[in-house]
Formats: sequence, structure tokens, C-alpha cells
Amino acid sequence: MKKVIVRFDFPNVSQQQYDNVWKELRASGNDHPKGLIFHVGGPTTGGWMVVDVWESEEAFKNFSSTLMPIIARQDIPKVQPSISPAYNVYEGSLHTA
Repeated sequence: MKKVIVRFDFPNVSQQQYDNVWKELRASGNDHPKGLIFHVGGPTTGGWMVVDVWESEEAFKNFSSTLMPIIARQDIPKVQPSISPAYNVYEGSLHTA
């Protein structure tokens, strides 16, 4: 399997909306999706950005059937992620802000 980078740029999305997506993922038992290696989310000048590393594009697409309806329920505009091959993935210790 080839690892992929999945990047979402969400214009006009707030931290609260992002947090609400995570709350719903946790409540539904989907906060550790199969195939997700790395996740980071943070504010941008005009919204919110999410960057993930997945074991494969197929693993992301399988999870997207769970994720996308949750995103829609938070009034987050539908955007297509950019998906590109990962060349080098460093899996060091996990730190949170």
C-alpha cells in the first residue's frame, strides 16, 4: 500500500466547528479510523486546514463515508481534499498542543 497525504482547506470554518466534528467522531466510536497514521488541524487566515497521512487512498475513502456526513452536519461547506502520494513519513513521538 502506498501512503497518501490528504489535505483539506476549509474556508470560513471555525475551531468550534472542527471541535464539533471530533466530538461527533468520538461519540460514534470513530475517533481512531482504520488506516489513519497522522492528523493535524489548525487555523488559517480564512478558515481551517486539516492534513492527514493515511495508509492508502482506499483507507481514506472508506472512512470518508463516515466523515463527510458528520462534516455536513456541522454546516461546513463541502470541499474536495487534495490527495497526493507521501514520499517520506516520519512517525516520531506524538505531541499535542
